[in-house]
Amino acid sequence: MHNQDKIPTRAEESTCCSPSRQPSTHHHTNNPAEYQQQQYPDISTQSKLIPLQGGEFRMGTDNQRFPADGEGPIRTVRIEPFQIAIHPVTYAQFNNFATATGYITDAEKFGWSFVFRDFVSESTKKTVSQVVQGTPWWWKVDNADWRQPDGPDSTWESRPDHPVTHISWHDAVAYCEWVDARLPTESEWEYAARGGIDQATYPWGDELIPDGAHMCNIWQGNFPEENNIADGYHGTSPVGNYKPNTYGIFDVAGNVWEWCNDWFSPTFHRNARRVTRQNPQGPKRGDAKVIRGGSYLCHESYCNRYRVGARTASTPDSSTGNMGFRIAAD
Repeated sequence: MHNQDKIPTRAEESTCCSPSRQPSTHHHTNNPAEYQQQQYPDISTQSKLIPLQGGEFRMGTDNQRFPADGEGPIRTVRIEPFQIAIHPVTYAQFNNFATATGYITDAEKFGWSFVFRDFVSESTKKTVSQVVQGTPWWWKVDNADWRQPDGPDSTWESRPDHPVTHISWHDAVAYCEWVDARLPTESEWEYAARGGIDQATYPWGDELIPDGAHMCNIWQGNFPEENNIADGYHGTSPVGNYKPNTYGIFDVAGNVWEWCNDWFSPTFHRNARRVTRQNPQGPKRGDAKVIRGGSYLCHESYCNRYRVGARTASTPDSSTGNMGFRIAAD
């Protein structure tokens, strides 16, 4: 690799999770369903949506690993009934969209995206000259995008049933419009991820590996130097690979970060009036959007944001090799 220039990003404390492009100066505006055992998701069609009845739940956590993210305080939120996809959008599904519409993603327009260093080939390494400041395992790779997730000598076709990555918030919204859906709000996302289990650390309970069973795709070993792949995957895993939560929803911890509709603020929900506890939408404007769920790069020693109450953010035009999305609907 060439001499390493450092790329400054939106927030150094969150770049281990998912680095952002530098912010633009323009501000954009804008009771549980009965659990049934799900079959392996069909990747050839639009994601199956599960209807959830909504109601009150306790959102956030007071056991805050990252107080600056605004994980707390716990507050009671009421949401209306909605639907949410059982798994993140896959490469195959996004390919259907791009083929049908000719859509060009932000990463394709910029001509580069962030790739975790372990997945860059020896030949591509020779062309990489910039890394993220403070987290040098994130490399700026030319011609990395959803079609070529690890750089120009890779292809999405080797992983059609994995969650699509290198997708910006803008890209996710465009896909949602194509399938007559939308992104979930942050409160909807957390309601669905909790699966009706009040204030559990993870979507399945408080123990990370219950009875020795890996429940999600995160980093095992010494981050970022060595991953022993105890859960079976170094990078992304196929959607539906691990057990769903009690609502029948897959991959709400680890694998890839998921975009929410809300603008991010670490304090807005702390000072909001009661009316914002009803179907909260977040701030009316901002420079970064909420992302939830953590990814295959999360690790207890560094960034355990795979906890269901954890949150962080990225700018709407940002894209990385560990960021995707799932759809929702009224």
